[in-house]
Formats: sequence, C-alpha cells, structure tokens
Amino acid sequence: MTNTNQEDKTPSSIEKFILHLHPAKIDSRAIKINRTFGLGGVCALLFIILCLTGLLLRFSYIPTVEHAYDSILGLKNNTVFGQFIRNLHHLSAKLMIVASFLHLVRVYYTQSIFLKRGENWIYGLLMMFLVLASSFTGYLLPWDQLAYWAVTVITQIIEYIPFIGHSLAYVVRGSETVDGNTLLNFYTLHTGIIPLLFIFLMCMHFWLVRKAGGIALPQQEEQQKVDVIPNLVSKEIMLACIVIAGLFLTAAFYDAPLLDQANPLKSPNPSKAPWYFLGAQELLLHLHPFFSAVIIPFATALFFFGLPYYKYNNLNIGVWFNSPLGKKITIQSSIIAFVFTFALIYLFEHFFHFDLWLSNWPGVISTGLIPFLFYAVPVAAYLLFWNKKHQANRTELIMACTSIILSSYICMLLISLLLRGEGMLMIF
Repeated sequence: MTNTNQEDKTPSSIEKFILHLHPAKIDSRAIKINRTFGLGGVCALLFIILCLTGLLLRFSYIPTVEHAYDSILGLKNNTVFGQFIRNLHHLSAKLMIVASFLHLVRVYYTQSIFLKRGENWIYGLLMMFLVLASSFTGYLLPWDQLAYWAVTVITQIIEYIPFIGHSLAYVVRGSETVDGNTLLNFYTLHTGIIPLLFIFLMCMHFWLVRKAGGIALPQQEEQQKVDVIPNLVSKEIMLACIVIAGLFLTAAFYDAPLLDQANPLKSPNPSKAPWYFLGAQELLLHLHPFFSAVIIPFATALFFFGLPYYKYNNLNIGVWFNSPLGKKITIQSSIIAFVFTFALIYLFEHFFHFDLWLSNWPGVISTGLIPFLFYAVPVAAYLLFWNKKHQANRTELIMACTSIILSSYICMLLISLLLRGEGMLMIF
C-alpha cells in the first residue's frame, strides 16, 4: 500500500527539474562512487562557482593596463570578502583543470568513448580545451609580473609554429607584445566568449550522455534498477557539499598569488608558463620548435581526437582498462614512461649535446629528429615487446600509447614546476 502511494505521488517542481537531467530509474551499479567518482558533476559545480565569483569580481575589476593591478589591490584591501571571493575563483579554476583532466582519464580508461559515445568524447576534449583557454586568459587579468611573463612565454611558444606562428601570436596578443590590447582581448574571451561556448558544449555533453542511456556499464544479463531520487541525487548533493566546504575552507587560509605590478622591462628569472603548460615549455627546452611546437602537439591532438574511431577488435565497454592485460600494460607503461622521460631529460641536460656535436647539420635534424628518435624508438620497441611477448591486442596497445603520452607530459610538467631554477637550469 505504501509503495503504491509512493509511485502515485506527483513529483515536485524540483524533482521534475532533476528528472530532466536524470532518468527516473537507473542501474544500481551507476550510483557507486568508484564508477565515476562524480567528476563530471564536480566540473559542472566548479563552473557554476566560477561564473558566480567571476560575476562578483567584475564589479571591482577594470580591464586596462593603468587600472587592472590597482583594482585587484582594491579588491584585496578595501572590498568586504573581496580577497576571499578572488581566492575562491582562483582555487576553483585550478581544481577544474584537475577535475576535467581526471574526468577525461576516467572516461577513457573505463572504455566509455566508443560507438554512440564517440561524439561525446570529442565534445569532452573541446571542453577541456576551453577549460585551459579560460584559465589561461584569466591568468593575465591581475596584470602582475607572474601573469605578464607567463603569457609572454606562451605567446612566444606560439611564434615557433612555422609560417603562421607570428600571425597567430599577433592575433592572440592583439599586438606585437603583451600590452593593453592583450589584456582587453583576454578579458573579453574570459568573461564572455569562452563561458558561452562552454555552456553550449556542456548542454550538448549532458544531452548526449542522457541520449546514450547514462554512464557506460559492463554488460550484464540482470539489471537492478533504483530510483534516481533519492539514491543518486543524495550522493550528488553530499559530494557537492564536500567540494564547496573544501573550497571555502581552503580559500579562507590560502591567498591567490599577486606579485608586483607587471613590468615589461624586468623579466623574472626563471620565466615560466602557467603550471598546466609547463610540460610544453619543458619540451621546447629539448627539441627543435618544429617538433616541440608543431609535430608533437598536432600528432598528439590527432591521436586523442581519433581514439573512438580506430579499428578495435575486442571492446569491453564500461570495463576498467578493458581487460586484466590492459590494466597491467597501463600501469607498467605509465611507470616506465615517467622514469624513461625523466632519465632522458637528465641525459639531454648533462650529457647529450647534439647542438654542439652536430653543429654543421640542420637544426631540425640535430636538435629535432635525432632527440625525438631517442624517445620514439625505445617506445616503439617497448610496444612491440608487449605485442609479441604478451599478445597484447590493438585495444591494449593503444591504451599503452595513451598512458605513455599522459605520463610523459606529467613528468615534464613536474620537472619544470619543481626542478627548474634560475636560467631554467635543472636543480637535481
């Protein structure tokens, strides 16, 4: 009798709204926290926090070279809760990069990007690009030394792209150097264009998840369905409360950095890119720009965008790492790639000086192709070993390639972040 009454109960307005985002019933396996870790929902929550805090910051911020830095100081010293709101905005942006990255990694390693979910993987990658672009454009707005020189480093890296690099950097900066035009461009992108594009992509992303039947799960003959309200929604609310509490607590004790006002005539030593681009900056230290700014970034982008569309022979959609061998090859590839990348960078730093040894050769070969082969040939041999020795199939080998790329980038990022000192020399 009681169950019948509950089923006949008319949903409230809030419940109807929730049921537009979720189906009324879902597989009980989908609500387990270790299935998704709630990372997609955390990203959406952080975006809302960023929008709200960003709107509040707009009341105090003036996007001109003359007033930008002073408006941040005024926000810090004269506005009630001004520094707290800025801290919250800063921390949410950092956390969103980490959460978005982990969300992409989780989706890939649970084999949730194939068949009807392939299109959504593309939207996910585009959203990750927008997250980075939003953080990068927001990086300049305080107009301090840290922001000014970080953006200068990145736009100089763009200039290394052959044929179009200088023009592209000019478009990004709106000028030959980072100046008031750059600040205005970044402000417009950060507070208008990028958030609007993100909202559009996020709506498409949610709709495609719903259209695909929710998150990907391993095939099972018998499914136990449970009500979304309260089984899933209560967990989402609890996770949101934990994230908000953590952010508020951290924002109360951690201040977003603000160095001296930007000075184009005084470069800090070392000049570093924003932390999430430090891997790219590290790559540029060791390889010719044609490889580090063109070949490798574009090849990597093509590889990731193509992941759902390669020919696979044994997909296990919804299964972590696809198979026991997939799990083994993923873990080993990640560890070996990290150690190998670190060792190779150390050798390039102290022992391998191809620029001097082969000074008569074209730079694209002596400092581009040859160092690149020092990395690519052992990696190819390693994958061949897994194929021949352990009969790893194409799905597992592509997973190994993905792990190697991600692990290598993280290694370079950490080296640049933690072990690069004055003159970008390695402190080790």
